Amino acid sequence: MEWRDELYRLLKRLAEAPGPSGREESVRNIVVELLESHVDKLWIDTWGNVIGVKRGGSGGGRVMVAAHMDEIGFFISHIEDDGFLRVIPIGGVVERSLLYQRVVIRSRNGRLIRGVVGLKPPHIAKPEELQKVPELRELFVDIGVSSREEAEKLGVRVGDIAVFDRDVVELAGTRVSGKAFDDRVGVLALVKAAELTRDPKIDVYFVATVQEEVGLKGARTSAFAISPDAALAVDVTIASDVPGVAKSEWYTRLGKGPAIKVADGRGASGLIVHPKIFDLLVSLAEKHNIPYQVEVIPGGTTDASIIALNKEGVPAGTISIPARYIHSPVEVVDLSDIYNTARLLKAFAEEVTPEWLREVKGTFVK
Repeated sequence: MEWRDELYRLLKRLAEAPGPSGREESVRNIVVELLESHVDKLWIDTWGNVIGVKRGGSGGGRVMVAAHMDEIGFFISHIEDDGFLRVIPIGGVVERSLLYQRVVIRSRNGRLIRGVVGLKPPHIAKPEELQKVPELRELFVDIGVSSREEAEKLGVRVGDIAVFDRDVVELAGTRVSGKAFDDRVGVLALVKAAELTRDPKIDVYFVATVQEEVGLKGARTSAFAISPDAALAVDVTIASDVPGVAKSEWYTRLGKGPAIKVADGRGASGLIVHPKIFDLLVSLAEKHNIPYQVEVIPGGTTDASIIALNKEGVPAGTISIPARYIHSPVEVVDLSDIYNTARLLKAFAEEVTPEWLREVKGTFVK
């Protein structure tokens, strides 16, 4: 497993960088550094998406592979007279994961200021208050000061961003834990796939998108600019191999390979994967002896659902990396799943042909 240490080192860099939706600069700088030597052209667009293209043969055609850089987080919304901070969420913050967590604030001048999420002591709480998950409005961030003036002297201002403050750490075997694996693991697989891909037959666009957690916005704008003939999103999915979940309810499991998606979400908010995309991914996994799972999930979605609706429509699919405790500070993934996702992306990038793209885009009947 010569890839293990490299993936751990790179994931640590990517995941520990603060980058909530709309403030992805720290992550973007790392992605540019990692991607630039593996693509023929690289640029940052108006919204801050990182787009790298690897040119293919002369037969034409383009595919887009997307993974989002942003994580959930907070905006500082108010500074109390006694120096405590109030926050509002960026993206799908789960309130029961917040209490007594460490956070790091990035001020507008780039300074990092650490704090903790607090709540009034349980000793003086009413019995009914102890039985429920506290709402965000009841919580506050303590940065160790005693006044608004002290907070402002440190550089904290309303509108600054905050994220969970957690290092990436090794667990047993190839499993690791940390914050923002949604979707820095997908970004890592995308970068590694760009490195591994040799002589694609079509143009392959590797895109690290912004603002997925607040409405798939970076994927929408980058897909419009690229106008791909087919697309994949790389994101995390629920690993339900934990106590309290019946085996019949398992969606995916850690260490069993990337999950090739059939469908996600509910109604208009999700994606039914194009069957030819699904069939190709399965055949590539089997051809190259890449372990894989099949995913049908009733909630959530990915960048693929908005890319699929670009212009006249784009055949789209998703490759998912199983993760436990998504949207928490202690997400858990298996590095082998990241590695095998990169292998599957490489196979897709190298083996899609202009002829296959013309076939998958539709057929003239008359």
